[in-house]
Amino acid sequence: MSNLSSDDNDRGEGQKPRRVRADAQRSTDALLQAAITVFATSGVDAPVREIADKAGVGIGTFYRHFPQRADLVAAVFRHEIDACADAAPILAAEYAPFDALARWIQRYTAFIATKRGLASALHSGNPSFETLYAYFGNRLLPAIQTLLDTAVAAGEVRPDVDADDLLNTVANLCHDENPERARRMVALLIDGLRYGANPSANTPSTR
Repeated sequence: MSNLSSDDNDRGEGQKPRRVRADAQRSTDALLQAAITVFATSGVDAPVREIADKAGVGIGTFYRHFPQRADLVAAVFRHEIDACADAAPILAAEYAPFDALARWIQRYTAFIATKRGLASALHSGNPSFETLYAYFGNRLLPAIQTLLDTAVAAGEVRPDVDADDLLNTVANLCHDENPERARRMVALLIDGLRYGANPSANTPSTR
């Protein structure tokens, strides 16, 4: 006869699914982090085995979480978009308006520059990528818009800058095959945002 009470049984039965879910989430997180690293050095066409080995999981585990390579590419892209978008309020809380905007653009630049081969993958017609363009705009445009509006209101950035144009311009600059040159051009772009700014825009009148 078992000494376990019904409560003990309930707890035991309830713990197993949670452990399974936790283990699955750890495997997913490990695969995403491994893919981010591998994609940055080897591109999105890197061997699946390389990603699985770096994550410390078997090929079977890889395919249980991501049945197709496109599923992993899409998941990595969403993960990186979220991380970039989530950085905006953190930077806004820690830095002055222009510095927060500049640092976020640099963060966005790094995000775009490290996605080797992603553009061609997204244009491959694979249905796994169909919603990524909308997701990109829905997450990143509000992030940069808030930082830009704050910097303009503080008189630290010219008022005629369009947030969507800024995102697209930085992305286009990052297509340069020379990453260092791309970073220099983005730095010039950031510096140019201050041309024509009105430092007194937010200064109370003394009259």
